[in-house]
Amino acid sequence: MGKLPRPPARAVGELRGGVKLVVDGVHGVTGIVEAMHSRIARVPPPLGPRADAPTRGVTGLVYRSIHGTTGLVGKGLDLALAGVQALLKAATQDLAEEEAMPRRDAVVSALNGVIGDHLERTGNPLALKMELHPRAAATPRALLLIHGLCMNDRQWMRSGHDHGQALAQALGYTPVYARYNTGRHISANGLDLAIELERLLRAWPVPIESLAIVGHSMGGLVARSAVHQATEAGMAWPDRLGHLFFLGSPHHGAPLERGGNWLHRGLGISPYVAPFTRLSGLRSAGITDLRHGNLLEGDGTGDRFTQRDTRKPVPLPAGVACYAVAGTLGEGASDEWLGDGLVPLASALGRHARPTRDLRIAPSRAFVARGVNHLDLLSNPLVYERLRRWLAA
Repeated sequence: MGKLPRPPARAVGELRGGVKLVVDGVHGVTGIVEAMHSRIARVPPPLGPRADAPTRGVTGLVYRSIHGTTGLVGKGLDLALAGVQALLKAATQDLAEEEAMPRRDAVVSALNGVIGDHLERTGNPLALKMELHPRAAATPRALLLIHGLCMNDRQWMRSGHDHGQALAQALGYTPVYARYNTGRHISANGLDLAIELERLLRAWPVPIESLAIVGHSMGGLVARSAVHQATEAGMAWPDRLGHLFFLGSPHHGAPLERGGNWLHRGLGISPYVAPFTRLSGLRSAGITDLRHGNLLEGDGTGDRFTQRDTRKPVPLPAGVACYAVAGTLGEGASDEWLGDGLVPLASALGRHARPTRDLRIAPSRAFVARGVNHLDLLSNPLVYERLRRWLAA
């Protein structure tokens, strides 16, 4: 018999992450069922808050056994896989880089978007780190592209088009792609981006003359947070920033997250269904930040599932040409609330009824792409042409 192919170290790491996630999931679902059992057994009133309590007697023993056995099996598997991963890493470190796996990357990125804060908090190997990847030889001009929620750097390629590659070829920029855990707080990703960008540009092989940033959806908010925090910290790279583009970025929030919040609160009204708020509460910190467009660490203090809009106003950076592109699927009056299907028009254009929150993006630096949805902003030819003209100017 021939030798079996050795699994790559990264695959084993992701297997460890999957096992850990399944273990966490069993614990969570068991906890929900036990809470339901406890509440029904005590016959509480139909409405109003009720504290959870563990079941007792034989029933309690069963639930404790499930929790204990799950934990032991999970720890045993994780320790075993950790050893295998270390051996494979040592054995394959001199081998050629493994092939790109876009489908796997898409699944891992989506998982990070939904529960990325949990993955990071529990030390799960599936948790992504902030990384910046240049994809061409260094030139004096750099173009940074930051993806949105549940996505990754490979997904800038859509329908055979990549804004970054096309702009780089047309205008002589070096495209740099960010990949990060979109389930973390936007402020945390903003800080990491600021640090990584400072490190990257200090090591840039040629002197940097200008930097441009394109952020899609959440990526635009991460960019704003990074610029603000880098400026506050006295970093050098904001002085090189000349252009900042937002593609469908929810500067003032997205209605779908608010809908998830209403579900979370509604389920909590009845003690019989309140344990299921743990499921609606799986929404990551990154997702809940999108309710109002939180950018800074102090935004949305307290319970992130019930918070009001307490953001500290963050104006656009002075001396930087800032542009907003919004998609819309509606006609006439429905333009405003429908937007691109995920982000309302006013939010994408930075408009707000309160002057302190309005981003004051000039009409000449705003573009509404009619009939274009949130994801098609990544490939629409009219959107690309507008970006090219703005960046060339």
